[in-house]
Amino acid sequence: MPKTHTYELCVTWTGAGDTGTTSYRAYSRAHEITATGPAPLPGSADPSFRGDPERWNPEQLLVTSLAQCHMLWYLSLCANAGIVVTAYTDNPRGTMTETADGGGHFTEVVLRPEVTVAGQEMTDRATALHEAAHKLCFIARSVNFPVRHEPVIRIQHV
Repeated sequence: MPKTHTYELCVTWTGAGDTGTTSYRAYSRAHEITATGPAPLPGSADPSFRGDPERWNPEQLLVTSLAQCHMLWYLSLCANAGIVVTAYTDNPRGTMTETADGGGHFTEVVLRPEVTVAGQEMTDRATALHEAAHKLCFIARSVNFPVRHEPVIRIQHV
């Protein structure tokens, strides 16, 4: 029987000010994301949509979720395969296209992990495990746009 996981959190709009939504320009897009355990996450809209550039926006969080999920699966697969990863950094890029009706959608996300492994003999398998991580990632399996990866594998210099 499959396991089911539930994720509960709270999104609270904090940008009502004195006038609320009396007009499109009258209110702040500021909000706070909370859940039991982690510190609150300050959120807003993308600056293109009158958001605060000092706060996380939903589009960034979607791209972040994909990168985090891939990384966590990848590290697990490497550990189980005897590949020693000593560093991992990703600079993912998500592309969203606005539509004529004012909405939009993501057209792709490209993960660009830079991985350092302990030895030369690990590089081929370390590269191949990115595909396995992609196939297992819960978030990548849940979106309706392509998620590609362009990994770079480096060898740790001692």
